[in-house]
Amino acid sequence: MAANSRFAVAVHALALIARRPDERHCSREIAASVATNPVVIRRLLAQLQRAGLVRSSRGAEGGFLLGRPAARITLYDVYRAVEEGGFFARPEKGNDACPVARRMKGLLDGVFARVESKVAPELRRTSLADVVRRLPARR
Repeated sequence: MAANSRFAVAVHALALIARRPDERHCSREIAASVATNPVVIRRLLAQLQRAGLVRSSRGAEGGFLLGRPAARITLYDVYRAVEEGGFFARPEKGNDACPVARRMKGLLDGVFARVESKVAPELRRTSLADVVRRLPARR
């Protein structure tokens, strides 16, 4: 079972755009960097656009730009835009005849909430600009 990578891919895509903030970036270019399908990137960018983190234009000269400066985008903003259910997948259903299955969602929700409350402050402290500064210089 693969871990959910939406958050990491979203940060990757935004960092790629932020490195050249005055240029429009197409989903094909971003997908090549992430090594995934452009459709996956377009879906993710749509979530980021709804959150105001990117903006787009169509046509031959179209593409994606940051919705605001990288210094004003925190990793928490990205997390909230793409991880609707939080970092951890919650069990959706289980066998109601099983005593473990009946209690698992409630037990894990509490644990996950505590973990996320510890992670959120760090994500709020880290901006997209901080991430881009740690990348190697452009060639």
